Parts: sequence; C-alpha cells; structure tokens
Amino acid sequence: MTFTEFLMASGDGNLIQYIHSINAIEPIPDIFFNPLYEKLKIYHMTGGMPEPVRAWTEDNDISMVQNSLRNILQGYELDFSKHVSVQNIAKLNLIWSSIPSQLARENKKFIYSVVKESARAREYEDALIWLNNAGMVYKIYRITKPGLPLSAYDDLNAFKLYTVDVGLLRMLSRLDPSAFKEGNRLFTEFKGALAENFALQPIITRFDVLPGYWTSKAKAEVDFILQHDNDIYPVEIKSSENVKSRSLRIYINQYKPRFGIRLSLRNLKYDNGILNIPLFLAEYIDKFIGLVKQ
Repeated sequence: MTFTEFLMASGDGNLIQYIHSINAIEPIPDIFFNPLYEKLKIYHMTGGMPEPVRAWTEDNDISMVQNSLRNILQGYELDFSKHVSVQNIAKLNLIWSSIPSQLARENKKFIYSVVKESARAREYEDALIWLNNAGMVYKIYRITKPGLPLSAYDDLNAFKLYTVDVGLLRMLSRLDPSAFKEGNRLFTEFKGALAENFALQPIITRFDVLPGYWTSKAKAEVDFILQHDNDIYPVEIKSSENVKSRSLRIYINQYKPRFGIRLSLRNLKYDNGILNIPLFLAEYIDKFIGLVKQ
C-alpha cells in the first residue's frame, strides 16, 4: 500500500485531492503540509501492509499494529523453512535480521561480517538471491559512474539492502512506535534508514530502471541515483531539519546533472540547482521532475 493509498484508507481524501492539484514548484501551505507530515510519521509506524494499516485506520490500536507486523515477520521466517534448503535457513535468518544493523552504519554498504563474523560472500550468496527473488528485500548496487544505461555501471560487489516495507523495517529494528510522537525521531533513527527505505519504495515502482547509489571514496555518498528518460539524477534523503548537502554538491560539481534532488522534511522548492521535495511526496518524484523540466 502506497502512502497515497494509506491516506485514502485513513479517510484523508482532501489531502489526496490537494496533492493531485499541485501543478507548480511552490511551497505547500501549512494547512496541508502539517497533516501530511503527521500522516507520514504514522505511515513509518504502520508501513503499507494491509493488516497493520487496517489495525490503525479501523481500530486506531497501536498494539494491534505491533501484533500484525510481528505476525508478518514470523510468517516470513516460517517461509524460510518451507521454501529453502535446510542449510540455507539459518543463513536467511541471519541476513534478514542483520538488515537494521547494516543500515545503521555510516556507510550502509552490505558487509557480510555484520551478518556473521568471518562470513564470506560465497557462503551467503544463495540465501541473498532467494530473499531478493522473493521480493522481501531491495538490493541497490553502487554505480561506478552515472552513465547510460545506469545498470551497465553497477558494481556487483557493493550494494545496500533494504526491506520491502518501512513498517517491517521499523519492527525488525525493534523501534517502539511511541517514537512517532517524538518530533522527527522516527526519521533520524538508524541514521535515516527508515526515511531512505520509505523513499525507495515508490522510487522502485515509478522508474523502469532500478536505482543505484554513488560514493566517492570516503568523501561523499549519494543515497540514490535515478535514470529518468535519458537523464540521470542524484537523490539525497535528508531525515532531519539540517539539509546541508555536501555529498550532493560534490556529485553535482563532478558530473553536472540537469539538477539534483533532495527528499527531506522541508517544503517543496527549487533553488540553486536542487529540487527539494517533501518526503511525504516521494511517490510523485517523477511529476516534480517533469515540472522543473518544463
């Protein structure tokens, strides 16, 4: 369930109507921005799976949301034992449970030793392929440079791993839902991994080419690199009020894209070569790219 579908399930058709009416890059009035921001926090708590969303929208019961997410995770673990060889069950569980720790690192590149000390890629490759093919994770490769087609520049030895749903990641991370009441704590926990996971979900569905990510040695990292038509755009996810974009600027100075994109908690704006899109509008990133290009 997308964020827009979540709004519909929550009875917020007025917010959806406003979103669909946006036809220019200009600030969103507080009367719409503030409730969308609050709904975004709740979505980070529930995720987009139908049962947890129903537990919230129909019963407004956080404990039922927790139980529903817990049951989904347990169901996934049961699937491991039903559909894979015995020797891979433990490996699947180790990879799956390591995702929050992987994303909590400053450099979010997947490291096999985080899964298990002394682990080697060849030992866990089959389990990782199974998780990816089962649609339980998103595997995002580092690109060597932003060329066309983007997939031709994947570094197959370096990737980040995200879950298919932000609510599942929150539950897997054991982050208590009470955090959604505490300002923007939900977005900043695990170095913004929840916000990145949320943003990635609609990006995956909106673009024909799987995004990548980019690093420049130890100097910079851009969260996602998108191919849209014949243009490539760097996308940085900012989950706090501080939106200084050193990495994005390094990328822009080096590769001269048409413009850069920032998904953050700030308002809709295009300034100095950077398109800032509120995180709750990540689902419409392609629309805003088109508006800037007009």
